[in-house]
Amino acid sequence: MHIVFNPPINEENKYIEIMVRPLSEHGYQIHALDDIFSSLRHFRSIKLVHLNWFENVEDSSLFRALKSFFRKMFVLSIIRLSKKKLIWTMHNRVSHEKGLSFFSRTITHFLILWSDKIIIHSEISRSLLIKQHNQAADKIFYLPHPDFIDSYGKMPVKNQEKALKAPLALLFIGAVKPYKNLELLIRAVSSFKEEVTLTIAGNPNSTIYQQKISQMAVQAGNINPMLSFIPDNKIPQLMMKSDLLILPYDLSSSLNSGTVLLGFSYKKTVICPEIGTIADLGKMKDNVLHYQYDSEKEHLSMLSQKIREALQMKMMDPTIFISLGNKMHDHVRKVHHKGLVGKKLINLYQSLLD
Repeated sequence: MHIVFNPPINEENKYIEIMVRPLSEHGYQIHALDDIFSSLRHFRSIKLVHLNWFENVEDSSLFRALKSFFRKMFVLSIIRLSKKKLIWTMHNRVSHEKGLSFFSRTITHFLILWSDKIIIHSEISRSLLIKQHNQAADKIFYLPHPDFIDSYGKMPVKNQEKALKAPLALLFIGAVKPYKNLELLIRAVSSFKEEVTLTIAGNPNSTIYQQKISQMAVQAGNINPMLSFIPDNKIPQLMMKSDLLILPYDLSSSLNSGTVLLGFSYKKTVICPEIGTIADLGKMKDNVLHYQYDSEKEHLSMLSQKIREALQMKMMDPTIFISLGNKMHDHVRKVHHKGLVGKKLINLYQSLLD
């Protein structure tokens, strides 16, 4: 069986590999969307198309946005007219790229309208979809976001005695982009001086932004910028050296976070706004430093408050974050087990193709 899973490869995100592997092992032939029109025979062989982040449009210029928009609408229309099964995974509330958002909203509208199934990774997505389109209710398929346990290798053994006496070590890891609120994070962390350290690890989306974050980090004095692509084998080391992750996401666009699950997978809890991934935790939220905000000013205040809370927690019990991290690891191992997620995805495909 030939299908499109797009993108089929992402060297910076193990999510794709984790999702694609069980499909390949089950016998599906995975193809990239870019190849769908390579020949009439190949086009006819494709029975199902599964799209991730397809609504995102290149917005660096109006010309590129238009080109990206019309290309994607053309592909969607052909998939629709050829009656191929279409699945869309909803990853975000809206596109993170705020410029020229009309194009992204329009593509999202047709993805909701034309998809046979819409995969959600958090329950809040259900109400958001139904609010946009009442008919979406019957298309929604909840699939837990897969865990990342050992996906980047095993975590090295930590010198606990040394770590317990060290300053509170925070880690931000992921793509370094403006919507991640890194400027705000640096402002919050810098006020704690030598009591707190922060490592920012990830690949910037531009040289200009890299220089901006690097300069701010140097001025802060307690921040270590690692602003480049982080090899897979370095990620467990970064996790090992941290007490917990800090991820000040934009609540207006963020919905799910693979990085939150990554932290849990490596026995780390997080400081994070109450995005969909956090809201789904139920009682397990007690093991996470979560918060809400309505403005940038309030976000800075709440973020600083949670850092202060984490600092006090470590002072009172130096092993607290080891305990919380272990609890979250046990949770994702049960609820987000990548093997279980793979089986559920295969069952969804079979239900559409039978």
